[in-house]
Amino acid sequence: MSGLKLSNRAVTFLAATAVVAATAGVASASAAPAFEPVRSAPASAPSGALTSSLKGWGRMDYPDAGHDIQVTVDAHATFKGVGWAEPDKSWGTFRIYHRMPAAEGEPEKVNWGDFKVDCLTSGGPTATVTGRIVRTGGNIGGWDDYLKRHVRMGISFYVGDGKGSGPSRIGLSGGTEKGEPLLTKCMAPAADSKVIKGGYDLIDKIPVR
Repeated sequence: MSGLKLSNRAVTFLAATAVVAATAGVASASAAPAFEPVRSAPASAPSGALTSSLKGWGRMDYPDAGHDIQVTVDAHATFKGVGWAEPDKSWGTFRIYHRMPAAEGEPEKVNWGDFKVDCLTSGGPTATVTGRIVRTGGNIGGWDDYLKRHVRMGISFYVGDGKGSGPSRIGLSGGTEKGEPLLTKCMAPAADSKVIKGGYDLIDKIPVR
């Protein structure tokens, strides 16, 4: 605007316009909400203790003919409330029984172990049980070393309802070898073997009475 002269009236108008614009900017800025970090919704508050249980006996399918594997379980757990995945307390027992074919003229080989439950988790039709071995039996002493080391094993269960959901299933972890760490509590492989006889009754997280 070099050489351009403004009247006093024009100067006054421009100054007033600048003040209005500045005031509008301040008002707009003050109207904008202050920045706040996004926060997750709070988890549901515990609504009282819950309990789960798994009971039953089943014979599982096995790819090699002549093998008979049976799992008996009586496991229980309590949870502090809704949203708690790991139990506050677990107790009970389970047994894994394995009968194997023998050569002609020889007796069948039998191996079994009793386990003290240290974790039961459940969700819908599924459950996982782990425990440490406390007693063994049979005629081959297959798990004597497990007993000496107090090995932990785990079993996963899918409990079908017999109404189109397919058969119940079991998954066995096996035991860790000497020098290897124990299986972690509450852990087991996928329930990939069908239950071909027997069945299980699973109660998933109901209020403690």
